[in-house]
Amino acid sequence: MRRGRLRVYLGAAPGVGKTYAMLGEGRRGLERGRDVVVGFVETHGRARTAALLEGMEVIPRKTLVYRGATFTELDVDAVIARRPKVALIDELAHTNVPGSKNAKRWQDIDEILDAGIDVISTVNIQHLESVNDVVHQITGIPQRETVPDEVVRRANQIELVDMSPEALRRRLAHGNVYAPEKVDAALSNYFRVGNLTALRELALLWVAGKVDEQLDRYRADHGIAATWEARERVVVALTGGPEGDTLVRRAARIAARTKGADLLAVHITHSDGLAGGDPANLARQRALAESMGGTYHQVVGDDIPRALLDFARGVNATQLVLGASRRGRFAQILARGVGVETTALSGPIDVHLVTHEEAKKGRRRPERSRAALTRKRRLAGWGLAVAGLPLLTAALTPFRDVISLPSEILLFLCLVIGVALIGGTWPAITAAVGGFLLLNWFFTPPYHTWVIADPENFLALVVFVLVAAAVSAIVDLAARRTREAARARADAEVLSTLAGHVLRGEAALAALLGRLRETFALDSVTLLERVGEPTPDDTSQPAAWRIVATSGAAPCTSPAVADTDVKISDQLVLAARGRLLDASDRRVLEAFAAEAAVALRQERLQEEAEQAKPLAEADKMRTALLAAVSHDLRTPLSAAKAAVESLRSRDVDWTAEDREELLATADESLDRLDRLVENLLDMSRLQAGVLGLTLQPIALEEIVPRAIDDLGPLRDRIDGDISFDLPEIIADPALLERVLVNLMTNAVRYSPPEEKVLVTASWHEDVVEIRVIDRGPGIPPEAHERVFQPFQRLGDRGNGTGVGLGLALSRGLTEAMGGTLTPEETPGGGLTMIVQMPISSRAVTP
Repeated sequence: MRRGRLRVYLGAAPGVGKTYAMLGEGRRGLERGRDVVVGFVETHGRARTAALLEGMEVIPRKTLVYRGATFTELDVDAVIARRPKVALIDELAHTNVPGSKNAKRWQDIDEILDAGIDVISTVNIQHLESVNDVVHQITGIPQRETVPDEVVRRANQIELVDMSPEALRRRLAHGNVYAPEKVDAALSNYFRVGNLTALRELALLWVAGKVDEQLDRYRADHGIAATWEARERVVVALTGGPEGDTLVRRAARIAARTKGADLLAVHITHSDGLAGGDPANLARQRALAESMGGTYHQVVGDDIPRALLDFARGVNATQLVLGASRRGRFAQILARGVGVETTALSGPIDVHLVTHEEAKKGRRRPERSRAALTRKRRLAGWGLAVAGLPLLTAALTPFRDVISLPSEILLFLCLVIGVALIGGTWPAITAAVGGFLLLNWFFTPPYHTWVIADPENFLALVVFVLVAAAVSAIVDLAARRTREAARARADAEVLSTLAGHVLRGEAALAALLGRLRETFALDSVTLLERVGEPTPDDTSQPAAWRIVATSGAAPCTSPAVADTDVKISDQLVLAARGRLLDASDRRVLEAFAAEAAVALRQERLQEEAEQAKPLAEADKMRTALLAAVSHDLRTPLSAAKAAVESLRSRDVDWTAEDREELLATADESLDRLDRLVENLLDMSRLQAGVLGLTLQPIALEEIVPRAIDDLGPLRDRIDGDISFDLPEIIADPALLERVLVNLMTNAVRYSPPEEKVLVTASWHEDVVEIRVIDRGPGIPPEAHERVFQPFQRLGDRGNGTGVGLGLALSRGLTEAMGGTLTPEETPGGGLTMIVQMPISSRAVTP
């Protein structure tokens, strides 16, 4: 049985029309004669969406009971038993009620797909796991329902349902998305233009990435190697030379000319891994490319032009940026060079040859490494050559009439190879030349002359010298390569250890300097930053430098006092004290220095972000205050003003009942305004630390009834159950009453009309707990602390629900009196607010 095909409608936000588009596709399928059923569709009360359901077969939902409440979910077994051709199932990321067959709806859909049924579903970008944290940062609202990106990427077809932020806000204002009482809050919170624009960009970029994957897969399946310029991708080739900075910046400018272009930096390294660019330059250029929005890649290949073009074609690059050749004119005559060769083979890829300061200066000779063999072995090789040649000659001379010249040459060649294995190239070449002369004088007729009578003997001696020299060179090269490989392995282990040190969570800059000091056994390593503008002689002036970070004792105060210093930039220098480092060690030191500059930049960016965070929070609070308080002030003022104007009007003859009702309205509105002003004043006093307290022993049975009476018409929604056996508590009577009024008002606001709010109290050791229990929708555990932030209202609540100060003020007042205020879930659904207050010292303990 073939697996069903999945089609997903992806949107940037609720209300863009995903469900509408899904149902429209279902109806078109029905018109074409396909067997289409509705497995699960949530209309959210939208009339136009509900109208599309008319006439379509709907699979009955499964009913589940959880915590005393009834819920309906997708009936997977019923859909599979019906076996339609296509099933329409809404909300891919939905979390099923506990007790369902699967925890997530996408798992239900996966099961239906396995049964061979095609599925059309919907999902919003904020529900994708990879962007969930980004959406939280943008909107400030966490999304608890998520779906793995791989589930959506596996879909056979993804349709983007797009709508501009302005059009979506107009739909919202017209009541086409949410109920009218929720529109105001939605427009001023989640559905702000900035939020919608950012979410739309996330959706477009995610779908663009999916399209790129499909295009790459199509080109691979059909063996298409040619570049398709569907999107600009600029590849810059880095050799590890100092000119790489210029190339990266030039490539970034080329990419910036086209909106959405990609920048990719690539370095081709030889397959032996022993020869390559300067690691310090590459590290700096990698950081530069990434700071400009690009990515860094490293590719192994011995044929650089072909490896570079293979990479460019693999990523579907459209432009390639290379540096002008650093070789001289004579070298360019002998070989075309990487730039010319790459241009000749590039095909449709545009190649830019960028000039730079290093052009035509010639390739810098690599620093001569130390001898491949130790001094002791070289001396042993020289000793074997000097002593071995006379001894071998003396041993063979008596037998020169018995042993042929080829055999004597082979014996001398064995001695030369032994010298090469022990002492390296120069002792072996010396032994080969000396052996040639001794063989000629003592063993080649005519003896004891430099004349060689037989041309074959001359040829044999020449071949002997050439073979000896070749073997000596190979032995020395093998030893040198072995030493380089060991050095590269040691460097790799150092860098790997460093990476693990940083990834384990230790401070990046401190870890770099500390690990560098330990690796090279240095006394101190210091990162210095120049103070002011550079001057010609400021390297020896401590006043011109500032210590950014250091590890070890006696830090360097200027580059001049360091044993080894590395210039990172005009402003930064890494100074090391303890011993001089050789050339090979300095290469690793330069790589460390480049990473230290990156770590310093990251630390400073983080510090700037931390400094900006309080300002952003303050700005956010001011914005929320203006948005919420303006509405909360306007509403009671408008109601009171309307009531007073109506009473003053002489055009209407009001009855006594009407006048009483208008006066009650004005009185209630002014009371509401008075509570708002009191809350704002108390919150400002709390934050300023000047709130006046009058703590005294009080009986709880006196406070709770007064707080219930203060609720006015809402008092009938409260059920108080306070025992007279409770001990007295220490509190400010007026403030505690304010706390209870705020908590009960909040509980009544979110409780169902038929449910009463229960207020109870109990005694536990040295505290009395007051519980305000409601049966409303409750609050997720992860949002328990967020509800106590000022001007905070969870979800799409209307502005008429209050300014959002009640809970924040209640907690502040409670803690000011020495108590605590914590929320917990009400068994069976709802929220319980627990106020704990200390008992009076004169209370009688049980």
